Parts: sequence; C-alpha cells; structure tokens
Amino acid sequence: MKLSAPGRVLARATAVLVLALGMATGTTGLLSGTEAHALPVTEGSFGFSGDEGDWVSGGRSYAYATASGDRMDVSADGDGNAVRLSVDGANGDWWHLDLAAPSGRTLAPGTYTGATRHPFNAPTEPGLSLGGNGRGCNTLTGEFTIQALEFGPQGYVKKLDATFVQHCEGGTTAARGEVHIDNPPPPAQLDLGLAVALEGTASTLNGKATLHGTVSCNKPVQVSVSGDVTQVKRQRLIRGSYVTSVSCVPGAPVAWTATAEPTGDVPFQRGDVEVAARATATDPDYAQPVTATETVAVTLKRA
Repeated sequence: MKLSAPGRVLARATAVLVLALGMATGTTGLLSGTEAHALPVTEGSFGFSGDEGDWVSGGRSYAYATASGDRMDVSADGDGNAVRLSVDGANGDWWHLDLAAPSGRTLAPGTYTGATRHPFNAPTEPGLSLGGNGRGCNTLTGEFTIQALEFGPQGYVKKLDATFVQHCEGGTTAARGEVHIDNPPPPAQLDLGLAVALEGTASTLNGKATLHGTVSCNKPVQVSVSGDVTQVKRQRLIRGSYVTSVSCVPGAPVAWTATAEPTGDVPFQRGDVEVAARATATDPDYAQPVTATETVAVTLKRA
C-alpha cells in the first residue's frame, strides 16, 4: 500500500519513536556543541549498500541525489565537531548520517578509525551513525574518511566529500557509502544596527515617556525593539518598559517609536532619563536570534 504524504509523515514519526525507545535513552541529533539550523543541500548525492545480513541496509543498495528530486539537509554543530546529513527520498525513504571527530576536535579531512555510535561515542573516539527507514544500530563500530570539508558560519556546510563503513552490533557485515555535497558560498549573517534618539517626550496628560530611534539591517527582517527607561526626580525613582516592532529592509535606517508607561504613581517628567534599548531579530538564513543593544542618556521634553 502506498502511503499519502501525511501518512508517510506519521509512519516516519512512529518509526523514529520506536527506534529511539528500542535503542537507548537520548536523542539521535547532534549533541556535541550547539546544534545549528539544518539548511537544504543545493547540489549533492548520497548512497550506500550493505552486505547480506547487514541490518541497516538489509543487504540492498540505495542512491539519492538532489538532481533526482531527493531532498537533503545538512548542518554542523556550533564548534565544527560533527556534521549531520538528513535525506528525504522522493520515494519516501529517509536516512540520516552523522560524522563526528573526537570530543574537542574540529572535524577535518582525514581518516577516522575506531568510530562508535554517535552521539554516544567516548570523548576519545570519533562518532558515526547511519540509520533510517526505521532501522539503526544499538552499538556499532566503523570508520570514515573525509576527503573535503568546508564550513561557513552558524553550522553552514559548504562542501563535504566523505566515505564510511559501519558494522552493527559487533558484526562483520557492513554498510558502505559515500556523500558528496557542493553548496554555494554561505549567506551573510544578519547584522543589526540600533540607534536611540537623544530627545524624547514626557506627556503631561498621562505621564508616559515616548522614545524614538532607528534600526538598520543587511537583510529583510522583523525587528523587535524593547527596553527600559529610568529617571530620578526629587529622590524618587521612576521606571518603565517599552516594546515595539518594525519591518526592516536593507538600505536606509528604519524609524521606530515606542512609549514607556511608569510602573508606579509618579509620572515621567521633563529632564534626563537613562534608556536601555535592545533590537532583536531572527536571522532568516540561519534561524538564530541576533541582538543589538544601546544604553544612552535621553532628554525628555514636555508634551
């Protein structure tokens, strides 16, 4: 029976849960360093075959390529210690491949022998894990060779050429494969700029302080601007917070305006205040938050 797309998703999720519970307690994701957002592979291929009796491959051969409509996603962890490839075949197959250097080392070209199951490999051992379609090793041994590897920022993988051999449960049968990835140069990281105008207003009607300024960016993003206003008048401490959101596009700075309401019964008044400001946005290419901060003295005029 051929499953529909929602059916394949449900079947895959169920298989992942069963596999995880049956193999060990933990996660099959990248655990060393900070896991980065996986990005689609622009041009790549992945394939492996197994000996008769090999559990993961079932003794079959598999081949996938972006040129054939198969989807691949790749990421490195934050310190470049490990790389994960995920494959979603156009035929409904799904696989993952993890390659990791020993703890504290950056993955680099070379041959890594004595690999055990990632992410549960000992700190002195390289890590390897091939699994998918509801199959995986509980324990494994193997080796892999990195012929070429180029990283970009935030876990971006520009190039990866590697071969691997994996033995499940101490057996002699093996799965052998290779991966080739050739991505374009990495996108620039999000750069945010934040400025707070040195003059604002204090309302005599409601006691609120109105602030304004600008944000700038090198790619289109939605920016949240927030912060705190502090004023001392006649030995009274007056505080308030503000938040606003603006759409930022590259080019000229974009204006923002926000209003802070005093937390107590004393209104903001004409005079100097300290303004702490934060601009935050999510990098659309790397799915990572980026923040710019500024703390300045602002003069409030009566409004």
